[in-house]
Amino acid sequence: MRTRLRLSLAALGCAAALALPVASAAAFCGFYVAQAGTSLFNQASKVVLVRDGDRTTITMANDYQGELTEFAIVIPVPSVLDRDQIDVAEPAVIDHLDAYTAPRLVEYHDFDPCNIPMPTAAPLLTDSAPQPELRANSLGVTIEAQYTVGEYDILILSADESAGLQLWLSANGYQVPQRAEPVLRRYLEAGMKFFVARVNLKQQTSLGFSYLRPLQISFRSPAFMLPIHLGMINAAGPQELFVFALSRRGRVETANYPVHELPAGVGVPLYIEDEFADFYKALFDLQVENADMRAVFLEYAWDMSWCDPCAADPLSDAELAALGVDWLAGGDGAAPDVHVTRLHLRYTAEAFPEDLMFRETDNRENFQGRYILNHPWSGEATCPEAEAYLDNLPDRFRDEAENLTRLTGWDFDTIRQRMAQTGQAF
Repeated sequence: MRTRLRLSLAALGCAAALALPVASAAAFCGFYVAQAGTSLFNQASKVVLVRDGDRTTITMANDYQGELTEFAIVIPVPSVLDRDQIDVAEPAVIDHLDAYTAPRLVEYHDFDPCNIPMPTAAPLLTDSAPQPELRANSLGVTIEAQYTVGEYDILILSADESAGLQLWLSANGYQVPQRAEPVLRRYLEAGMKFFVARVNLKQQTSLGFSYLRPLQISFRSPAFMLPIHLGMINAAGPQELFVFALSRRGRVETANYPVHELPAGVGVPLYIEDEFADFYKALFDLQVENADMRAVFLEYAWDMSWCDPCAADPLSDAELAALGVDWLAGGDGAAPDVHVTRLHLRYTAEAFPEDLMFRETDNRENFQGRYILNHPWSGEATCPEAEAYLDNLPDRFRDEAENLTRLTGWDFDTIRQRMAQTGQAF
């Protein structure tokens, strides 16, 4: 009995399985204490885009849950890809990029108001293949190429019309929902081909891997875009997408959807240190609600050569090269010519009716989703400055409570009670 593959009609990896104020230029000098990585969110896909001129490299982290015998993925691509345009990557590199760019909770401790140290100089900003069954020709489907890459068997397909492509996929063991046909038609009308991958279990065993490595494709196209609509067909609800864009120019933005910088750089109550995950999810939920789920959110934008404060070390030149960054001279481990942008969106087909179109910009202004714990000084007032400092603390605590209510929608009185338990009464 032939296995029926549960097909993931992926938008470049961004899919569920189908039946198948701004950070300043000065140094922050805080201490990183927690981060909000992609693992906080369900139905979350991670995609790395490297753009240089008209060349794009896309690395897709699989979040597939299920038997590998039932895994398959379909990705619209602008042209027939050669074998050397397809590769696999290590998930640890994407995990490192996730950790480096994640929204973060940082802390600092107030100095003795009677003995405030002289500030230190801020660092300078740097500007710097399976055997197909015989029905392809009769259905108008052409197998343009087939390869085995790592643990994946890969086909590159073109088709005359969407119904024939859907029938061919179904005849070859892929369970394709009926609702896929109009989406397939849209990509065919745009002249796109289809990259189809499934797991070669024997090859995976021989390579010694117990997990799926991210797939990576490279191509040249004037269009800088990410198809997301195939991945929505069988989605049970809204999906999360994290896009990590690497460019030598500057910040990357979506051209057809607004990009909102998250509210950041504000003080929050001390008890959030133990509840940062809940805090950040509530903050993001509220931002999505306020935008009617019709915006993309900027969580991080920074030159790869440094960070402040660092949630993880910057990626090495070797890691950047593994993601497709091929313009580094190498040597010192610093990468001032790589600007990383982290975008986060929650989407449905209704809220995001178009695929994501991107543009590179010359904006190299640094931004990070950063939230601050201010530990108050607790000594005795032996000077007028200390007396004024202590008198002003209740107002600061109130500001932090109001910040938390504004960022999350949480009840102010409940926040006030929680703050009193950690010595922040007002």
